[in-house]
Amino acid sequence: MLAADAYTGVPLIVSVWGNDFTLHAPSTFLMKHYTHWTMEVADALHADVHRDVRLAREWGLDASKPTLVAPGNGGIRTDVFYPPAVPVEEPVIINPRGFRPYVRNDEFFRAIPLVLAKHPKTRFICTTMAGEPQAEQWIGKLAIRHAVELLPPVPHFEMASIFRRAQIVVSPSIHDGTPNSLLEGIACGCFPVAGDLESIREWITPDENGLLFNSNDHRSIADVIIHAIENKNLREAAAGLNREIISARAEYKSNMAKAEAFYEKVIGKS
Repeated sequence: MLAADAYTGVPLIVSVWGNDFTLHAPSTFLMKHYTHWTMEVADALHADVHRDVRLAREWGLDASKPTLVAPGNGGIRTDVFYPPAVPVEEPVIINPRGFRPYVRNDEFFRAIPLVLAKHPKTRFICTTMAGEPQAEQWIGKLAIRHAVELLPPVPHFEMASIFRRAQIVVSPSIHDGTPNSLLEGIACGCFPVAGDLESIREWITPDENGLLFNSNDHRSIADVIIHAIENKNLREAAAGLNREIISARAEYKSNMAKAEAFYEKVIGKS
């Protein structure tokens, strides 16, 4: 937005991620104003989901302006994020989203006792939550300490080995683009279950390569996790589909090559 406000005619490529349009853009009068202005003067748009290309047009991006859809972090480094040699058979659930205003961790934690009632051996890994007072409060109140492991922040590439410990990756968000951590979990062989959002449906087709739930309803979250635990055939079929999706749409080198070509074209080097 600062670049747009100081617009000088130099080619301006705007990159939008996650909830830029769905949460932040309409939040205040000034955010609305500057979002409109930025889209009107932008020469091109790099988004991480097709939904945001549509929203960008609604916010003022001219239909003639070029767009690129690719993961905002460049994609998945498949030499780091890859499945375990043997699929995880134990019901281990990982929530990699940490604490964010648009992630319903309160409903996620409330879902845990319902899952444990059906599958008491289930274990839950929550990254970047160690020492979080709110998480500790939920664990104590819900009497689930025996089933939950809160992890501190770890270096990015070390997340791969943590994902490979899990059978299912959970993303209980109510605003999102393409969550990098969800793709990384999928690349590491986790079966994805996530909030039912337009952006997430660009990656997950329910009952084919994952499952979707209502992130505002802990019972919905629990029901979907239980369904995933109890349906090995679905998990196995999804694993094959997800390998193809990661390879075709999210692989780092191919996405970076597309991004480089896109940026060069916009700034007139090609």
